[in-house]
Amino acid sequence: MPETSGTAAALARDEALLSRVEDASINASAPPQQRWLDGWILRFSPGKAKRARCINAVASGHLPLERRLHLAAEVFREAGLPMVVRITRFTQPASLDAELAARGYAKLDDTRVMVCPALPAISSRPLPLGTRWVPLDAAAYAEAVGALRGSPAEQRLAHAQRLAASPVPYRGHAIVRDSDGQVLACGQYAREAELFGLYDVYTLESARGQGLARLLCERLLAIAALEGGVTAYLQVESDNLPARRLYASLGFADGYAYHYRQAPPAAAD
Repeated sequence: MPETSGTAAALARDEALLSRVEDASINASAPPQQRWLDGWILRFSPGKAKRARCINAVASGHLPLERRLHLAAEVFREAGLPMVVRITRFTQPASLDAELAARGYAKLDDTRVMVCPALPAISSRPLPLGTRWVPLDAAAYAEAVGALRGSPAEQRLAHAQRLAASPVPYRGHAIVRDSDGQVLACGQYAREAELFGLYDVYTLESARGQGLARLLCERLLAIAALEGGVTAYLQVESDNLPARRLYASLGFADGYAYHYRQAPPAAAD
């Protein structure tokens, strides 16, 4: 995908910034259902987001890999979830991805973390006629984005609980149609010091192609700048080219990639 190569190259070398972004994204996705296991953060929320129901291997640990996998599998089995490991440039040990692949763990969801190192000056454009800008609390936001995605009730409830209990406060907003209260587009951000993470940006399918996602993101970034934000980040699947083009036009560039490894049935058992 076309992007500002100079910005992307500079980001790739800025290990300190990317490490902070990774820490912030881990903090912002913390569910109530999590525990530590020998350098691994085990997350087992019943919600939709894989980042809240996976293993983050943030330290090498001391136990043999097979023992850790066995102990982790018990946790995910009890939670009724597949065991999934998130793999990033910061995963420890660096050989973990290859070791899991050799054990038959399937690769899922190639994703890019895009970073805007310096928030641009953005003026808030007016909303389309017949719409309004609405702030949403955790429960209302989880319900709104869950309805747009068609998520089942259990996932909406888990999302609301995660947002409400998050150690990094979220703020959600939506563009709503006046005539019937339909949410046309929504998005939220989590702030940690000067870092702002954009999450769950979504547009009603029948309202796509009208520039609502751009307008929504512009407004969220303008709020971030007013609140002292310096750097923004977000996560987007690598093959979602329309979204990546939009984010690139707002000043974001690829910082690093991550994916997941899902245990084969035999390993999960």
